[in-house]
Amino acid sequence: MRIAFLAAPEGVEQVELTKPWQAAVDAGHEPVLVSTRPGKIQAFDHLDKADTFPVQEVVGDTSAGSFDGLVLPGGVANPDFLRMDDKAVAFVRDFFEQGRPVAAICHAPWTLIEADVVRGRVLTSWPSLRTDLRNAGATWVDEQVKVCDHAPGKLVTSRKPGDLKAFCETFLKVFKQEAA
Repeated sequence: MRIAFLAAPEGVEQVELTKPWQAAVDAGHEPVLVSTRPGKIQAFDHLDKADTFPVQEVVGDTSAGSFDGLVLPGGVANPDFLRMDDKAVAFVRDFFEQGRPVAAICHAPWTLIEADVVRGRVLTSWPSLRTDLRNAGATWVDEQVKVCDHAPGKLVTSRKPGDLKAFCETFLKVFKQEAA
């Protein structure tokens, strides 16, 4: 299974990229780092610069159809940059329009709001996004992980790095079911 991991050139929370990435690798899947421009992305450990990672595909040059699922890691700056990029927003929206599963953690639902795909869905996130999500038509819940089956496509969400174990187990299970 090919899984896109979408991250902006700067601002992704490193652990929210690397833990799900490793979980995908350990499950025998092919994670692919997609960004808004070629080169490398700069990850962060909260507000401190962490490692850099090579971009494998660029949103304008790839499509949702070439992936089995999408993971949106958080970090405060990452989804804020992504939601300002029309191609990134369209890339995310395409996963929903094609009924492909999506997983988002922490602040990542900001990008989902911009893609206008949260209306009528139940999801969780970092608590400061609850009003934004409600204003966009979603129902926000304070749960470790939430799976929303509202068609089209399944959505897996989690609140924070402390939820990563449950997030990884759940998105891998959902993605596998959707691929079957």
